[in-house]
Amino acid sequence: MKSTRRTFFKQSLAGALILGVPGVANAAAADNRAKAKGPKAVNPFRLGMAGFTFVNFDLDTTLKTLQRLDIHYLCIKDFHLPLDSTDAQIKAFHEKCAAHNVTGYAAGPIYMKTKEEVDRGFEYAKRVGVKLIVGVPDYDLLPYVNEKVQQYDFHYAIHLHGPDIKEYPDATDAWNHTKDLDRRMGMCLDIGHDLRNGCDPVADLKQYHSRVFDMHIKDVTDSTKAGAGIEIGRGKIDFPALVKMMREVNYTGMCSLEYEKDMKDPFLGIAESIGYFKAVSDLA
Repeated sequence: MKSTRRTFFKQSLAGALILGVPGVANAAAADNRAKAKGPKAVNPFRLGMAGFTFVNFDLDTTLKTLQRLDIHYLCIKDFHLPLDSTDAQIKAFHEKCAAHNVTGYAAGPIYMKTKEEVDRGFEYAKRVGVKLIVGVPDYDLLPYVNEKVQQYDFHYAIHLHGPDIKEYPDATDAWNHTKDLDRRMGMCLDIGHDLRNGCDPVADLKQYHSRVFDMHIKDVTDSTKAGAGIEIGRGKIDFPALVKMMREVNYTGMCSLEYEKDMKDPFLGIAESIGYFKAVSDLA
């Protein structure tokens, strides 16, 4: 009598378990070990998107993509909501975000080279209704930025840029320039740029976590200036170690994907990166 396809696979699986075929036996043992460990650890951090990822796309495309990816937080860039936006434009922006179940949680990066640009950036964030600015101020403006942080009661996260520009190439530089300032002055730990400047983002998160207010999640191909953006999980970042460290230091800020490969057609890479990071977050 002929066996059906389903019967064949049932019999094969049973035989494999009885005979101890390594692949199947190991998988069954791993499943039993996972059950014995109990429920997975709850992820205290939130997954968002850095607006720069969509520099080549309008807000509608950005929000539709986030909705399909089940991502609910966006760091607002000025090409989606200009710094000189009217109150009506800001209101319309938030309404459009809400319709896609997305919240603009921060603004930036905003480059600040004069006191007037600092003033404009802080007033913009106040009008937009966010309490976190991701910024890149000139070094000599830091005392003035510090005054504004105290005045507005905002957090200010300096964005790292690796070896590409001289200001704030890595987490150590950002720490050294903020450690003696108001405790609301800190950094956006861009793990890719940190690595590209020859640093270890996992170790830097451990050392400087008290001043890490935001993270840009990405992967890069090398730990030098030549390192380029790539899908998360294909590059040099040790994501299981990163997630474990995030739990160890109780990081509760945002983890925003900043995807910089194929930026005119990034959608498959974004989806792969989000899927990988979510899987690692569940397992690590």
